[in-house]
Amino acid sequence: MLFRSSALVSASAICLVATMPALAQDAAGGERADQDLKVAIDSQTSGDPEDIVVTAQVQGLQALGATTITAEDIAKQPPVNDLSDLLRRQPGLNLTGAGSAGTYGNNRQIDIRGMGPENTLILVDGKPAQSRNSVRMGRDGERNTRGDTNWVPAEEVERIEILRGPAAARYGAGAAGGVINIITKGPATEFRGNLSTYILKPESDLESMTYRGNASVAGPLADGLGFRVYGNWSKTTGDDPRINAAAADAPAGTVPPGGREGVENRDINGLVRWQVAPGHRLDLNAAYSRQGNEYQGEYRLPGGAVSPIVQDLIGEETNVMRRTTLSGSYDGLLPFGNFEALLQFEQTKNRRLNEGLAGGGEGTPTSTTNFSEATLRNWYGQASLDLPFETAIASHVLTLGTEFRHEYLNDAFAVSQGTTAPIPGLEPGSGGLRNPESDATTLAVFVEDNITLGIVTLTPGVRFDNHSTFGDNWSPSFSAAVEPFADFMIKGGIARAFAAPNLYQSNPNYLYYTAGFGCPFAFPNLGGGCYVQGNADLEAETSINKEIGIAYSPAGWNVTATYFRNDYDNKIIANNVPIGTAPLNGRLAQIFQWYNSGKAVVEGLEGNLLVPVLDGLSINTNVTYMIQNENRETGRLLSVVPDYTVNTTLDWEITDQFTFVGTFTRYGEQQPNGVLYSGGAPTQEQQRPRDPYNLVNINLLFRANEYFRISAGVNNLFDEALFRESANNGSGANNYNEPGRAFFLTTNFTF
Repeated sequence: MLFRSSALVSASAICLVATMPALAQDAAGGERADQDLKVAIDSQTSGDPEDIVVTAQVQGLQALGATTITAEDIAKQPPVNDLSDLLRRQPGLNLTGAGSAGTYGNNRQIDIRGMGPENTLILVDGKPAQSRNSVRMGRDGERNTRGDTNWVPAEEVERIEILRGPAAARYGAGAAGGVINIITKGPATEFRGNLSTYILKPESDLESMTYRGNASVAGPLADGLGFRVYGNWSKTTGDDPRINAAAADAPAGTVPPGGREGVENRDINGLVRWQVAPGHRLDLNAAYSRQGNEYQGEYRLPGGAVSPIVQDLIGEETNVMRRTTLSGSYDGLLPFGNFEALLQFEQTKNRRLNEGLAGGGEGTPTSTTNFSEATLRNWYGQASLDLPFETAIASHVLTLGTEFRHEYLNDAFAVSQGTTAPIPGLEPGSGGLRNPESDATTLAVFVEDNITLGIVTLTPGVRFDNHSTFGDNWSPSFSAAVEPFADFMIKGGIARAFAAPNLYQSNPNYLYYTAGFGCPFAFPNLGGGCYVQGNADLEAETSINKEIGIAYSPAGWNVTATYFRNDYDNKIIANNVPIGTAPLNGRLAQIFQWYNSGKAVVEGLEGNLLVPVLDGLSINTNVTYMIQNENRETGRLLSVVPDYTVNTTLDWEITDQFTFVGTFTRYGEQQPNGVLYSGGAPTQEQQRPRDPYNLVNINLLFRANEYFRISAGVNNLFDEALFRESANNGSGANNYNEPGRAFFLTTNFTF
C-alpha cells in the first residue's frame, strides 16, 4: 500500500533524516513516496483504489476551492512574463493593486476571493516565497512590489496547485485568502534537455515588449542519483512614459501617471535527487534570482508629477531584488506510514533608490544616486507523519505535523524618518540611530484525520501556532464530502485562518510622518505634524472561512457551484484616531499607530462548467461573483476586484500536431475604495468605477515532432486597451493599464 503525506512538516523532525536509510532497509519495498495528486487520482480511477491512501492534504486538493494548472495548460496559454497572467483566469482569482487605496496601481498582484495580496501565500515546491515582505508597507497598506509569482519561469513549471478558502488554512499565517503552490520540474531517468524562447510584440509602440529564453538539462548522475538545472533570462521593457498622458490629461512638462514598469529576470536553479533506498528520497536544491526594474515614473502622491528626479530616472534601474534559497527535503515510506521533512533558508536583498518617508514626497524617489538595501531572511522547517489505520466503521489517515518559521528584517532606511518630538517606544540602535532590526518566530503543531465512511469523507483538524509577537492562535478546521450517487458530490468546509502582523506593522521604530496635510480631518495638525508608528502589541488577524457546494462530473463533463464566505476580524490598518501627543517647543505632534480594526466580510459565488463538445474539443467556463468585500463598520474595501469575472476557454485539438486555444474574459465593474484614511468625503472623481471590459486571446500550437513545438498567437485580439488616469485614487478605480493587442511567438526544443 502506498502512503501519501501532507505538505506540513517542521524543522524539529529533520534530525530523523539521519536514521532513514536504516529504516529503509526494514521497510517492505513499496513505490516512491512522491506521488502527486494527479497520480493519486489516476490510481483511484484506474480500478485500483487500494494503491493509495488519501490524506488530508490530497483531500484538500480535491476540495471545491482547488484548481490545478498543468504544464500542458501553460504551453497552450503562455504567460507574458509573470505566472499571474495565467493565474488570474482561475476561479476566485484576480489581479489587484498593491493596496486598496489606488497607489502603485500597475504593480498588480494575485488576489484570492477578495482577501488581498497580503493574504495570498505563494509556495515554490511547497516552500514559502516571501520576498515581497522585504518591501516597506505604506500607511494605506500598500507595498511597491510585483509580488512573488515571477521567481520560476513558466517553462520550468510542472504544475500549479491553487487552494482557496478553508482548505488553505492548514498552511498557517498568510494563507487566509488561499495558497498558490508552484511545482517545478524534477530530474529525469534519462538525460534530457530543453531550450525555450518567447517573444511578444505589441501593436502600439507605446507598450512594452517581452523577450524570454531559458534552458534546462536533467538526467541521472549515478544509480539512484539524478539532477536538474535550469537557467532563465527574461526582459519586459517599460511602457512609454507618456502612455497615460492623454487619459490623465497631464500637462506638457509633467510626468503623467506611470505605465507598467519594465522588469528583467535572471534565474538559475539546481536540484539533486537521491533515491536513498526504495521508498526513500532526499532532495537538495539551490536557487538564485535577480529581478531588476526599468523605472517608468512611478510616484505615490501628486508632487511626483513635477519632480525633476522622477523625470531624470525614467528608463533607469531603480530597484533590484536578489533572492537566494537553499533547501533540503526528505520523503520516506516507513513500515507504519509516510514521513516528510524539509528545511529552507531564503534571503532577499532589496536594493532601491531612497524614497520619501513623509508627506507629499512619501514613496517617491528622492535621489538619483543614493541607494539603500533591506535584507530579509526567512528560515522555514516542516515535518509530518501520516499514519493509516482502520476502525470498525471507517478508514483513517491520521496526520501529525509541526512547523517552524523565523523572519528577520534589517531595513535601516525604513526607520530613518526623523522626529519633531519625542515619540514613546522608539528603540535606539548604534550611532544614535533607531534599531533597524526586527524579527519574529512561529512554532506550530497540527493534527488532521482523513476519515472515510463509505460514501462520506470527513476531515477534522486543528493547528496551534505560537508567535513571538502576538502569542497563541488556534486554527480548527472541518470539511466533509458525500457522494450520494455516482459522479455527484456535495462538499463543504469551515476553518479558522489567521495572518500575523508583518515586520513593519509591528516595529515601533517604523514611522510615517506628515507635516500636516496628511493628518486625519477629525484630528488636524497641532503644529508638530502627525506620525503613524508600528505597534508591538498587535494581535493576529483572523478569518472564519466557509464554503459549500456541489460537483457533478458525468462522462467528461464537470459542473461545480460554490458559495463562500469569510468573516474577517482584527484587520490591521493604520488608525486615524491618535493614541496620544508628544510636546516639543510649545507644539504638539499627534501619534497614531497601526491597530486591529473591526470586522469585515468577504462573500461570493464560484462556478465552473466544462463541456466536452466533440472528441478533442471542449469549452470550459468559470464564473466568480463577489457579493460583498468590505469592512462592516466603515465600508472600506479589502481589495479592489471586479464585481464578477467570467473566463471561457475553448480547447480544440485539431489533429495530433495542431491545437487551437481561445480564451475570453469578461471583467465586471470595479468599484474604488470610497473610504479615505483622512476621514474626508471622496470627490466624484475618486468614486469613479472602472467600467466592465473584455479580453480575448488566441493561440495556435504546432507540434512538429516529439522534440520541437512552436506556437503563435494574439493577446487582446480586439485591442481593448485601458489606461491609468491617476497615480493614486484620484480617478477612482481607473488606476492601472491593461495592454492592447500584442502578437507572440514561442518555440520549444527538447533533446
